[in-house]
Amino acid sequence: MDKALKHRVNAARVALRNQTEFFSNLRGQVSSEWKADDTRVTFADFAITEKLFAELRRSFPGDQLLSEESVPMDEVVELDSRYAWVLDPIDGTNNYALGMPCCAISLALLKEGRPVYGLIFDGGTGELLEGGPGQPLRVNGRKVTRLPGNFDRRGGMVALHFPLPAGRARQLEYLMEHYRVRSLGSAALHLAYVALGRIDGALDERVRPWDIAAAVCLLEAAGVAIHYLDEQPFPLQKLEMQGPFIRYMAGTTDFLKSMENWLG
Repeated sequence: MDKALKHRVNAARVALRNQTEFFSNLRGQVSSEWKADDTRVTFADFAITEKLFAELRRSFPGDQLLSEESVPMDEVVELDSRYAWVLDPIDGTNNYALGMPCCAISLALLKEGRPVYGLIFDGGTGELLEGGPGQPLRVNGRKVTRLPGNFDRRGGMVALHFPLPAGRARQLEYLMEHYRVRSLGSAALHLAYVALGRIDGALDERVRPWDIAAAVCLLEAAGVAIHYLDEQPFPLQKLEMQGPFIRYMAGTTDFLKSMENWLG
């Protein structure tokens, strides 16, 4: 890890950890409202964004700081800095607002538009998950290795995001009738758990860059593939709040082969 990256990773780890107590204390205790795109937002989203970015800005005034809650819905922001931070202050806001544990703080560092390091605080387990291309996958600072497993009907576990697109349930009928399917309400945690081997694979067709940028780094650290169903979203050249959804499937080789068969 070069000096510039190491400096940023260390600062990001501290800045994120400084928000975890606030994040945990307000889960289920803060009011929320609905945005124009039918997603929920809370006071905690704005507060975490402001406080975390204030710390990063002091250390890296030349870096771009981008968040789901810091860019107006009708704007498009060009990425014009060598380093940019992409934050989802609360991934799984519906769960968070209702006091449910499946929610996370997701922070990614991008270099020339490519995710190079990701940090995810898992609100349910209290774990800090981190890693990136060429870097080890870590849980609370400890290096971990993804254990290989067979994707079969006995133990295979899959994460899906609901509602599914029209017609998709018919294509995935065999999957949903014979495999263990989970929908946690957090794309960041779906992919993080795939990286850790807790889930064999995930399919999602309704995410934005801030939902997955950090988790993509964890997948690369673990050597797990992600296949995009449309064009590659990275390197990210602009952050478009109302841009097209990113559609992907990620997981083990067996899972990806099975998904390709089911999806035709």
